[in-house]
This record gives sequence, C-alpha cells and structure tokens, in this order.
Amino acid sequence: MEAQAEARKGDQALEAGSRVLTLESRALIALAESLDESFSACLEVLDKVTGRIVVTGMGKSGHIARKIAATLASTGSPAQFVHPGEASHGDLGMIAPGDAVVALSNSGATAEMSAIVGYSRLRAVPLIAMTSRRESSLAEAADIALILPPQPEACPMGLAPTTSTTMMMALGDAIAVALLDRKGFTKNDFQVLHPGGSIGRKLLRVSDVMHKDGEVPLCRPETSMSDALLVMTEKNFGCTGVVDDRGHLVGIITDGDLRRHMASDLLKRTVAEVMTKGAKSIRPQALAAEALGFMNSNEITRLFVVENGRPVGIVRMDDCIMADVV
Repeated sequence: MEAQAEARKGDQALEAGSRVLTLESRALIALAESLDESFSACLEVLDKVTGRIVVTGMGKSGHIARKIAATLASTGSPAQFVHPGEASHGDLGMIAPGDAVVALSNSGATAEMSAIVGYSRLRAVPLIAMTSRRESSLAEAADIALILPPQPEACPMGLAPTTSTTMMMALGDAIAVALLDRKGFTKNDFQVLHPGGSIGRKLLRVSDVMHKDGEVPLCRPETSMSDALLVMTEKNFGCTGVVDDRGHLVGIITDGDLRRHMASDLLKRTVAEVMTKGAKSIRPQALAAEALGFMNSNEITRLFVVENGRPVGIVRMDDCIMADVV
C-alpha cells in the first residue's frame, strides 16, 4: 500500500509539472500571436533612447523587471532597474531626460508604481506599460501599452503569478533581441560586455591569449643556426619564426626541423637552409577556439599570429586549453 501511495504521488507530481508547462507554453504561443503595432512602436521608442531604459515592477513583476533590465544591458541597450517602493524616497533621481520607462504590472493598478508613472508624465519621459489589463490606470497613462493576452495562471488557485510572469519575461526577451538586431550588435560587442564566465571565455580572441612583443621568438634567414638555437632556448616555445627584410613571416624552425637536419655541421648552417617555408599562422582577431581547432587539425602545438604579413604574437595549444575556450 505504501509503495502504491508513493507511486500515486509520483504520478501526481508529473501531472502537475506537465500541466504547468503546458499552460505556460500555450500562453507563450498566444503572446506571440498577439504582437501588434504596439510592439513595433515600443521598439521605435526604445531604439531612440539616448540615456537608459529604466525597467520597474513590484513583487514578482519586479523580479522579472530586474532580469529584463539585465538582459537589455548585456545586449547593447543600457538599462537599469528602479524599485517602485524606493522611487518616492529619492530613486526618482535615477530617471533622467533621454531615458524611457518600461513598467511591469499584471493588474496595471500597482499602487507603488504611482510615483514613477507620475514622474514620467511630469518629465515627459516615454512610458511603456506591460500589463494584462488594457483598461487599467497604468495602461491608460502609458504612451504605449503592451497587453498580455488573457491566459490562466498555472497556480491551481489562479492566484500566484506564474503564467503572467512567464509571458512578461518572454516579452522582455523579445524586446531585447529585437533591439539587438536593430543595433547590429555583434559577437565582438557581446564579448566586451561578457568578459567573465563561460560566455566570455568562449568568445576570447587570439589576441587575448597570445604571447607578444619580446616574447615572440624571431630570427632572420641569414642568422646562423647556433644563434637560432639560442633564440629557441631563450623564448622556450620549441620554435622560432623567420622574418624577411620587411618583417614578414616567411618560415619557421621547429624541433622537428632540427631532427631532420641533425648533422655535425648543423650549427654552421644558416636558418634559411634549415627552416620550413610558409609557416602556418592565424589572425589576432580570430576566436581562440578557432586557433585551438586549427592546431588540432594540423597536429601542431603552437601557431604564429600574423597581421598584414607580420608576426605580432604566438599562441600555444596550452594557452587556449587553460583559457577554457571550448
């Protein structure tokens, strides 16, 4: 009997979870289908903001507002969260000319929002409402109202914000991504704003991990092999690049080249006689992950970094692995 009871509990849990996800997925489909000219107008306003997009909300809507502000800021649209309860105690000073306000309230009648709404009207700061009620005071006060389609909350009592907050978060993502597209936000821009964490590491460039300046082992074709060996030993990369009169990379000497030319007269020969012509290289703007893949596919462990034909650095496989770029 106890086992049967536990099994029933498990079935009920799965059923509850499935019901919630089904309701919320249906709500997102309804939200996508409900987008209209108000969404386009919202983007027009936010794209022209010269200051910051101020996102605000109370309670659960406030948590969603914080996330939306963070997503906007990380995708090229400067944004910040302002708490409605703190706004009337000085935080209204965070809202300035050139800003726009995006206010989240499922009911559209959140009392704590009144200070921000009134201030935006007084200072002629564009106000965008995100609410479920078109006839609410927030929607009527706003310049643009993004109305969430009527959908039941996933909470069995229909009280806890669940489906409504899911739609708010998704709508915030839609706004952020649409603005990203408009601004031509690139991977380069993304890496600048995400220097830490796994995203930043995956977007590291060769220039971020390469060795440069005096660390780069280089010599000339006429250099004696005795001197070239000193360079290889001092720089400790197991190789040296060979540059011509213009400073262009024309070859490389590796440990393998030394083994292939091992003879009693090796040290008396010149670099030009021993080097491998046409050293493999990569540009400094390439992703470090690309450099790692290139070295793997060519079965090499170091790679010269070249710009306009001239070596500006050298990167090792270990440098990429230690940077955790994959």
